[in-house]
Amino acid sequence: MYTESKTRSLTFLSLLCFALADVRDGLGPFFGVFLQGKGWLPDEIGYVMTAGGLAGMFCTTPLGALADRADKKRLLLGATVILIVVACGGIFLWFNTFSVWTSRILHGALAAAIAPTLSGITLGMVGQKGLPARLGKNEAWNHFGNGATAVLGTVVGYYYGIPGVFFVMAVMGVLCIICLGGINPAHIDNATARGLEENQGKPDAAPIPLRVLFSDRALLAIAITLAFFHLGNAAMLPLLGQSAVARFDVNPAAYTGVTVIIAQVTMIATALLGSWIALRRGYGMLFLIALLALPVRGLVAGFYDSPWSVVPVQILDGISSGLMGVATPGIVARILRGSGHVNLGLGFVLTIQGLGAAFSTTYGGLFAHYISYSAAFLALAVAPCMGLTVFALASRRYRSLADAATAFN
Repeated sequence: MYTESKTRSLTFLSLLCFALADVRDGLGPFFGVFLQGKGWLPDEIGYVMTAGGLAGMFCTTPLGALADRADKKRLLLGATVILIVVACGGIFLWFNTFSVWTSRILHGALAAAIAPTLSGITLGMVGQKGLPARLGKNEAWNHFGNGATAVLGTVVGYYYGIPGVFFVMAVMGVLCIICLGGINPAHIDNATARGLEENQGKPDAAPIPLRVLFSDRALLAIAITLAFFHLGNAAMLPLLGQSAVARFDVNPAAYTGVTVIIAQVTMIATALLGSWIALRRGYGMLFLIALLALPVRGLVAGFYDSPWSVVPVQILDGISSGLMGVATPGIVARILRGSGHVNLGLGFVLTIQGLGAAFSTTYGGLFAHYISYSAAFLALAVAPCMGLTVFALASRRYRSLADAATAFN
């Protein structure tokens, strides 16, 4: 049973997930709409967003290793939050091409530290057995945070424009620092946080060699699956907002905010349901549902020529992204259980995933610019079908993946 003190730390962890949601995404989909309002073309927006994604991709694995080794994980996460707020605010103080590219690249690199560090803190607090339920709560609070800040951003953005959205993000950054201070560092077991089993003792117990980690084909299969998933997913929301602004003359800030709100409300319920499914059916079931929902989302966005397409498109986004948010760190932790490199492994997976996400905006932007927005959505729908194929074949071939994907005994 948790002590009252540890319950308090877990409450602050939930609030941290709430606040981090807005900080991690920076300006999120509002960034593309902001640049569109400054006269940037869809492919130009795609290039700069790809640059940010690539920066994150190159930094995620070493930052995962840092999260494994860092005893002061709260300090690492707090410094990251402060620097992200500074990087995103720069474009409002000094707007030109150089500042836009610099801001996006810095944000991409810094945000890469959040997932492995938060994963390490969570695993260190609850252990492997408590992880599925805790991941569901983390994701629910994360999406609640995204939804709440989207409401605030929509209201503030409607009256004050995109700079008002940044103000909301800065407030969430302050809340992150307060929440980190509320988590007792004694409740974070640094051995468990990096994937060493509780009975192995100290954090410096001998882990497996890194060459074994990077030759793990089950882990590589998960990474490739997620790369295809995010190749189809990452550009869909920004393009949905840009498409509506171009074709239906909607208010940019308000419409973008509504797209986020619908998805986040769906994700709250989906994340909690996902943790329940993971305990009974395994993380593999979450992967299958998420990979099937995303192509349907692309088809609806491509063929439903109406500003109201935002409703079914973003509900499907909530289903697919909500389940993946629970499944990804969970299945990596199970594959690498006992290795001592869980956060490095998660960083490696997120790096390959980031490759798909980074090129998604360029991939979708090129189709939107040279053919049409509808063609871009259909092209994005193809990618998760490839991911589903990789996951299905790898689950049959690799025993460690099949075991990690199944229900807990």
